[in-house]
Amino acid sequence: MTALAHRIALGLAVAGLVAGGAAWLAEAPVPADRLWAAAILPALAVLLVGIVDNLRRGETGVDIVAALSMGGALALGEYLAGAVVAVMFAGGNVLEEVAGRRAERELTALLGRAPRVAHRERDGRLEDVPVDAVRPGDDIVVKSGEVLPVDGIVTGEPASLDESAMTGEALPVRREPGERVRSGTVNAGAPLRLRATTAAADSTYAAIVRLVETARGQKAPMGRLADRWALLFLPLTLLMAGGAWVLSGDPARALAVLVVATPCPLILAVPVAIVAGISAAARRGILVKGGAALETFARAATLMLDKTGTLTTGIARLEAIESPGPIAPDELVALAASLDQVSQHPMAQAVVAAARGRRLPLTMPEGVVETPGAGLEGLVGGRRVRLGNLGYVTEGRDGAPWAEKLARRAARDGASGVFVAIDGELAGAMLLADEIRIETPRALRALHRAGIRRIVMLSGDRTDVAETIAAAVGVDAVLAERSPQDKVDAVRAEAAEAVTVMVGDGVNDAPALAAADVGVAMGARGAGAASEAADVVLMVDRLDRLAEGMLTAQRTRRIALESIVAGMGLSLLGMLAAALGYLPPVAGALVQEAIDVAVILNALRALRGAVPPQPVLDGASAHALEAEHRALLPLLDRLRALADRLHRGDGPAAVEELRAVEQELRTTVLPHEQSDEAELHPRIATLLGGRDPMAAISRTHREIGHLARRLGRLVAELPAEGPSPEDLPELRRTLYALDAILRLHFAQEDEIYQSVAAEPARTARPAT
Repeated sequence: MTALAHRIALGLAVAGLVAGGAAWLAEAPVPADRLWAAAILPALAVLLVGIVDNLRRGETGVDIVAALSMGGALALGEYLAGAVVAVMFAGGNVLEEVAGRRAERELTALLGRAPRVAHRERDGRLEDVPVDAVRPGDDIVVKSGEVLPVDGIVTGEPASLDESAMTGEALPVRREPGERVRSGTVNAGAPLRLRATTAAADSTYAAIVRLVETARGQKAPMGRLADRWALLFLPLTLLMAGGAWVLSGDPARALAVLVVATPCPLILAVPVAIVAGISAAARRGILVKGGAALETFARAATLMLDKTGTLTTGIARLEAIESPGPIAPDELVALAASLDQVSQHPMAQAVVAAARGRRLPLTMPEGVVETPGAGLEGLVGGRRVRLGNLGYVTEGRDGAPWAEKLARRAARDGASGVFVAIDGELAGAMLLADEIRIETPRALRALHRAGIRRIVMLSGDRTDVAETIAAAVGVDAVLAERSPQDKVDAVRAEAAEAVTVMVGDGVNDAPALAAADVGVAMGARGAGAASEAADVVLMVDRLDRLAEGMLTAQRTRRIALESIVAGMGLSLLGMLAAALGYLPPVAGALVQEAIDVAVILNALRALRGAVPPQPVLDGASAHALEAEHRALLPLLDRLRALADRLHRGDGPAAVEELRAVEQELRTTVLPHEQSDEAELHPRIATLLGGRDPMAAISRTHREIGHLARRLGRLVAELPAEGPSPEDLPELRRTLYALDAILRLHFAQEDEIYQSVAAEPARTARPAT
């Protein structure tokens, strides 16, 4: 039946109940009975129509008990009891509808935000066109406060976007020209220009709308279980009512039993809890396709994860610079990035991003020629620059020993070496590696705490590379060198043993996601095929939301079960009291309605999600700390490169570089650590709680200070002509130790900052 019919029935029932009460107070019992009887009829008619509709679909429920109780009240002359039942039944349905709308609020908001019109720029003027008319390549203008209608690339000034509806992140994010942006986000700044990369039907937001509609239409296994319990509850109710009548000889007792059992709260509370849980997850950027997926997700015991794009960011980062000749490292990066500006290769984009992060000036290249799979060359500021793999850069000639060593290191670590030649001479190289998501180790620990017993990493990479990543993030098993079909077979094998979740982000992950009990797509920038095949889509590009989603699913399932057990238990106690004569029909109706209200309110607790409010570090502080660490990363690269280059016979130039590095440590790194120790860490310790939660970090600070002072003493003792053979081992050990401890320390601090930040910093660590 429609919501309008239930509201009309409720209004008429309340009016009849009140009018009958007024007549009874006026000592007019006959009109009172007639008014109460009239109050029953609309609710009974609505109920009978609903029962017939259910029977046509082959469904049976305890609504039959409600019909019997109202019909019995009319037959036995218990008009007041029947009117109360009518009010309570119609009111229960309206309450369920209100609760359902409250629970669906986030899903409804997602659907309601879908844009209808786009401002297309053509021939120098704007025209408003239906969103469905936008095609890839169209230039679109999005005004301030409008929702982006399609996916695209920013082409004008930098954009400020509010992605909260999609990801749950509260603060606006900045997107630079050339960056991809997704439909469904809101333009929080000045009007922006973008070039459409998809049609509206293929955009991110259209896919979300389809997923939401699927989520609203599916029924959870727990809901079907509630229906089966309702079928068991129906004969039990009739048996108790008949037994009370036979044993007492009073048909009013049978009516009282029927009244207390009307309606059964379990069929009201379970769907409300499931929709509330889905809505709570959507609010945090976790889109669950339906109740079945949510309920299965809550029972997961095994987690399988693709490596690239899931455990790692899938985006290369400049990890090390080798510059053995006269070209300084920053100059080498600037020349390479200037040339890479015109290339769309992911490695080229990573080099350009590294140069911009170091605030290096870039020059537009000329005469660029790109050889796919090898590299590119061109003129940068009058100098011929050639970069790519070693064979391409050296043009088939033998490379220098350092270059061969770097190539072996890259192959061993699963990284990529980009070699650079300037004016025909091999000048240096850059080592780029995929980044482990900074939240990955913490997310996997949280998943273990949430009940995941086994975490398996799937990868198509070589075994040694995959095992390196696995050791860094802390998985239980590694399956490397697996094709897409091998991944499907592995998922099926694990699913045969326990409820299995598979997480991936690419087209090649789609078959494995479909094979798992629950497939999860990293949908923030993942392939559409993965999102379509998945049961859960993480709309924010962060793995820690997976643990949050699982906890939300578990909490929702627990609340639904609580509602079932509490509702049935309380109803059975009320029915027993009614059968023994302690609850007359009118009182029984009031008791049952109180039970209904209690279990529905309990079901709405699922709206809060699984993560309780926690004290946080403000987002601005977290971003400032991230920026400080990124600013210090070039120094770490310099430490490692200097240690690699120290050889016997190095002269005054080596002494000068050692002194410069030591001075930078003394003037930048040590003040940074002292400031953290004195000002920031006491605040974080208060947030984390415990006796001394920052003790290990403080110990690392002391070790960094000790090594920096040790390097200072070693450098001060060097003769002007350069390090002696006896000095080299100690210098190298100290430089390598500083590089290792600073990298580990920054990673630890970044993870701590993210765990307490209001809007966690988007930092990642090198995978190797």
